[in-house]
Amino acid sequence: MRLRLARRRHAAGAAASLAISEAVEPHGRNELQARGPDPFRPDRRLRWRDHFVLTEHLLQLDSIHPVHDGLRIAQLSDVHVGQATSDVRIRRAVAAVNEAAPDLVFLTGDYVTHSPKPLPRVRQLLQGLNGPVFVVMGNHDHWVDAPYLRMSFEALGYTVLQNEHRVVNVKGAPLTVLGIDDGLTGKEDVEATFRGAPTSGTRLVLAHTPPTAEKLPAHAGLVQFSGHTHGGQFIVRGLTEAIFRRAGQPYIRGHYRVNGNHLYVNQGLGFGFGGPYLRRGSTPEVAFFTLRTQQAAHVGTI
Repeated sequence: MRLRLARRRHAAGAAASLAISEAVEPHGRNELQARGPDPFRPDRRLRWRDHFVLTEHLLQLDSIHPVHDGLRIAQLSDVHVGQATSDVRIRRAVAAVNEAAPDLVFLTGDYVTHSPKPLPRVRQLLQGLNGPVFVVMGNHDHWVDAPYLRMSFEALGYTVLQNEHRVVNVKGAPLTVLGIDDGLTGKEDVEATFRGAPTSGTRLVLAHTPPTAEKLPAHAGLVQFSGHTHGGQFIVRGLTEAIFRRAGQPYIRGHYRVNGNHLYVNQGLGFGFGGPYLRRGSTPEVAFFTLRTQQAAHVGTI
């Protein structure tokens, strides 16, 4: 698999009043800035704390079912509902996902931070995502109240996976979503997650902590979607990478090859930009992916 990039046109929809402009960061990803008039604050100029970027990625795979060529996925991670993240930013992100109308939506952990007070707001702010939604838990969720969050997401009709997998029919062919629980808190069980799961076809892995990718079956044609790192949160070239490596987190943001499989680390939607935690060099992100077969992919490679 190779990670490829493509521009994407945004159709009219729930978030059509967002004025989307393109920006390209130094590491080469096309990013669409979610700026402009705010549909949730129509009479005010959009505040910096409510900004995020929409990133677009083309995933070229050998292993997917042919009918899944062109399949669209949206990923939200590390929302951290509470004082660390603007409510407006979260609701705008939900609107942006719905406007893009992906085939699948992935939520990859850390919906709260330390306090249980924001727990009821998680359901309120993340409700309304269209299409099949799959959820895994993060370390902060376990530290606060993972059972409550699971109940809340299931009440919304979302599928929560904790060392479980689901086979769903998408575009007329089976697709396997494998959800591994959080690694930092010792909840992950890769063996249990894969037990009884198909060994071929389109298989997509959700795991909050990126190093879980090292425990997947090697060279199995898998793609793991993760978060946790916030893209490094506060980037000081050389120093940030060294600190994360010492903490056992060598995968900070973007695309990696790990034991013959592939990993994408989302920069996360929460923290920074007006909250109590500083962000520098890592913008809050909503990521979109298009799956393509080797034969169909034709856009230039990174």
